[in-house]
Amino acid sequence: MQALALVVERTVVEPTDIVGARDRDLIRRVADGDREAFRSLFGRYAQTAMALALRVLRQYHLAEETVQEAFLSVWRNPDAYDAERGSVRAWLMSTVHNRAVDMVRREEAQRRRAEEAVADVQIEGDDPADEVVEEIGLPQERKAVREALASLPDEQRKVIELMYYDGLSQSRIADRLELPLGTVKSRTLLGMRRLRTALAGLRA
Repeated sequence: MQALALVVERTVVEPTDIVGARDRDLIRRVADGDREAFRSLFGRYAQTAMALALRVLRQYHLAEETVQEAFLSVWRNPDAYDAERGSVRAWLMSTVHNRAVDMVRREEAQRRRAEEAVADVQIEGDDPADEVVEEIGLPQERKAVREALASLPDEQRKVIELMYYDGLSQSRIADRLELPLGTVKSRTLLGMRRLRTALAGLRA
């Protein structure tokens, strides 16, 4: 009976041990710069990490960004894993959770800054979309506009493009990008200032 109990115990415990050993081997290989090992680790835990990030952030694009940042940190610093403190899986999920919490804090800080920026600047009219078209919408200016847009930070360029090319209002852009309206307004103001600077000599 004792021998049978030992066999049963090994049957139950062994799969977990094998998974843990494989994960630790992947981390060791990642530390040696093995990209295939990193892809294997990502493929094994990305779905679980995404589910965790979504529970914290509630927005798919933010969760996706968080998971990418977390795994990038693993690639850059695999030696941060300490086998004595737990499994690779637990370490990865802790990394994702911490990144997700940091993302929540960043989004809240950005929202507050955007609201403060909008409160400090008087915007003429209900929505600056018409102003964007009026400022940069002439056919002969399209090449210059494209070049100026390309010089903007990604987040500002996306907002301006949705206004300029798609004719969307700020509210619709906020819905499309799943951003606070204040953030969209702030990015619009900053983007327009950069565009005006870039296009200042166009009509001279």
